Amino acid sequence: MYKAPVEEIAFTLNHVAGLADAVEIGRFGDLSSDLVNAILDEAGRFATNEIAPLGEIGDKQGARLIGGEVKTPDGWPELYRHWREGGWNGLTAPEAFGGQHLPHMLNVAALEMWNSASMAFALAPTLTMGAIEAIAAHGSEVLKEKYLEKMVSGEWTGTMNLTEPHAGSDLGVLKTRAERRGDGTYRIFGQKIFITWGEHDAADNIIHLVLARLPDAPAGTRGISLFLVPKFLVDDDGSLGARNDVFCHSIEHKLGIHGAPTCTMIYGDGRFHPENGEEKGAIGWLIGEENKGLACMFTMMNNARLAVGMQGVAIAEAATQKAVAYAHERTQGRAPGWTGEGQRGDMSPIIEHPDIAGTLVTMKALTQGARAICYACAYAIDMSHHTEGDEARHWSERAALLTPVAKSFATDIGVEVASLGIQVHGGMGFIEETGAARYLRDARIAPIYEGTNGIQAIDLVTRKLPLSSGEHIRGFIGELKEIAESVAASNETALGESGDRLRAAVAALEAATNWLLEAQADGKITDALAGATPYQRLFGLTLTGCYLAKGALVDIGDGGMEKRVALCRFMAENLLAETSALKDRVISGAASLEAARAILA
Repeated sequence: MYKAPVEEIAFTLNHVAGLADAVEIGRFGDLSSDLVNAILDEAGRFATNEIAPLGEIGDKQGARLIGGEVKTPDGWPELYRHWREGGWNGLTAPEAFGGQHLPHMLNVAALEMWNSASMAFALAPTLTMGAIEAIAAHGSEVLKEKYLEKMVSGEWTGTMNLTEPHAGSDLGVLKTRAERRGDGTYRIFGQKIFITWGEHDAADNIIHLVLARLPDAPAGTRGISLFLVPKFLVDDDGSLGARNDVFCHSIEHKLGIHGAPTCTMIYGDGRFHPENGEEKGAIGWLIGEENKGLACMFTMMNNARLAVGMQGVAIAEAATQKAVAYAHERTQGRAPGWTGEGQRGDMSPIIEHPDIAGTLVTMKALTQGARAICYACAYAIDMSHHTEGDEARHWSERAALLTPVAKSFATDIGVEVASLGIQVHGGMGFIEETGAARYLRDARIAPIYEGTNGIQAIDLVTRKLPLSSGEHIRGFIGELKEIAESVAASNETALGESGDRLRAAVAALEAATNWLLEAQADGKITDALAGATPYQRLFGLTLTGCYLAKGALVDIGDGGMEKRVALCRFMAENLLAETSALKDRVISGAASLEAARAILA
């Protein structure tokens, strides 16, 4: 059973990502280290004791569409009520609407624990939090006053409606249409697919944020508007009124996240309109300006991408815990030097075998590295909101740079580590009863939704590397060099060759970065894009090595420094060599890819 790693989470937040220093200088008002610890402890308790026990039920039972109504797994509506009564939905929300306005870093840490316990359950609040951000940033005062308090409390949930059967990543071709009415409302018509928690029985109302196109809108993404479309209309006194003309047509039968209803939503076909001559169409309200809806939605999507990165971390953590526990219990063969005897005979626990030990430490290193990257991204987001002028711009660019890496590397690691977890279990890992397979099934969606990892790589290379004419990424690489030099200068024998290996990895990242910037400056966009995905992994592995090293150099008297040093050395001496090969793929791979296209004909 999953147990929230609160101490490890707290250490990474405080001493790798930078929360402790920010709290000490009062960057987040009167937030204290005691309050941080209390929040993390309680989140860990809730995830471990209340969510995790229902995770398996959710996976086996799944969401069900019965008589046109979606039923979530047994116990989940009550679980969600307990969760929202704890105030978890409003950690970072505006105080004006009942939120606590705490740093994003704390919410991200809590999200890790919710998702480790049950990724399918955690998806509901994840989407609601994103919808709150979009409405708070772009909604009218009327919409904020009518909807945000109930959404911040968690009494109402939110969704994001982008995808259509013919329009996945390319939103410019979406067909859902909106029609103006003279009373300030709009009528929405169309179909949306893959809508997470689009219909369910855990909340009284569901607030859909829907992308649609007006009749006179420009073509492509420049002609998309964003609308708020509630399941139930809300009267002026805040009470629920008539059912809106929106419903769930079907739910998907998926590889994983079975407990989360993934819905096909239909807007405006007349199903919920009284037969009194009233015009058809789901009633919606504009968020932001007409034809500028994509910018509003990206407020929701950018932080959602970090939240999805946390799903990768969460699955990796849960899969690692399960694999380590199994490896201590399972006996097979006799490991070199094994002297243990007793009721298990002469067989060794499989964790004593070098291959299994290496696999488990690899899982641990990748998980911790992905966690540090995501927390560092959250720190950058927080700093961009709590600084001004050039400093705020710096942290905004840092958040922009790290977001595609956090989303893609962490979710790739989630799949990789979950797969390794099955390997540790052997044949039993392929059997559903052990629970190891569930993590791989759940993890596999994360590299796909909220922008596939290939799209994240394109964004990283073409939009984020050129920030400030490339000076931001060069400055960041300079910071990584300082970490590598600190390791080399520490003269800590237990770190082995970590300093030299880190220097080599950072040099590989620098060479690949410079090549990509030069290629784009020379108009060789195709060549740059051919190297985008390997560059993204190169970036993530290098950051993992550097952040593990940063943690290894911190001694807070918790007795964990020796383990952190060992993990840093393992990462540096066993996994960082891949960065050299990835650099070669970035720089030299385009020509061979172009030549190989012929085999796809």
